Amino acid sequence: MFKLLPIILPLVYGYFVYKFSAWQTVKELKAKSKRLRDPAFEPMLERLAAALQIPQVIVKIYEISPVNGLAAPNGEIFITRGFYDKFKAGEVSDEELASVIAHELGHVALGHSRRRMIDFSGQNALRMALGAVISRFIPGIGPWIARSVTSLLAARLSRKDEYEADEYAAALMSKAGFGVAPQIAMFEKLEHLTGAVAGKPPAWLLSHPKTSERIAALRALEDRWSQS
Repeated sequence: MFKLLPIILPLVYGYFVYKFSAWQTVKELKAKSKRLRDPAFEPMLERLAAALQIPQVIVKIYEISPVNGLAAPNGEIFITRGFYDKFKAGEVSDEELASVIAHELGHVALGHSRRRMIDFSGQNALRMALGAVISRFIPGIGPWIARSVTSLLAARLSRKDEYEADEYAAALMSKAGFGVAPQIAMFEKLEHLTGAVAGKPPAWLLSHPKTSERIAALRALEDRWSQS
């Protein structure tokens, strides 16, 4: 029994980290957000809701400046104040912003937003357990190896989620009558809007795929649909 403690304790720790992280995230979003109510954008939400055959799509503005969209573990959809300000300034069209919301709806529908919280706590637990085991054979660098392995695994899973959410958004945008073009246009200007710079880590170390690869995947998807 005692021999299993280095593995059992991290797993227990991971469970409590998951519960606390989910609670903390929802609390933070609730405290710093309010519902988006904009007559200029409401028709976009109505079209998405009609395509999903639900009464309404509710989006909240998260009062932070970075340009981003996100889906909370409880299924709520947010865009940041920074993103909304770009829309109001005319740097992002209503259809392009709708594609961001469609993408986040994809994360919710596909279970990514809730699973990511589990993944986060699971990574911590796995890193601790793996580090303890490796350290028995390779003292000193066990935690470093465990951290590298779990980080690479998490990045790979996250990139897979992004591709899946992109495909979901493309299908939803097409069903709503927008097509894939706004989604591609949004990606083409995303790095500029988010202030991305040169010298970034290699794409395989990032949690998101390369923008060019996401655009290529969308165009291939569009071609496949047009031929079917």
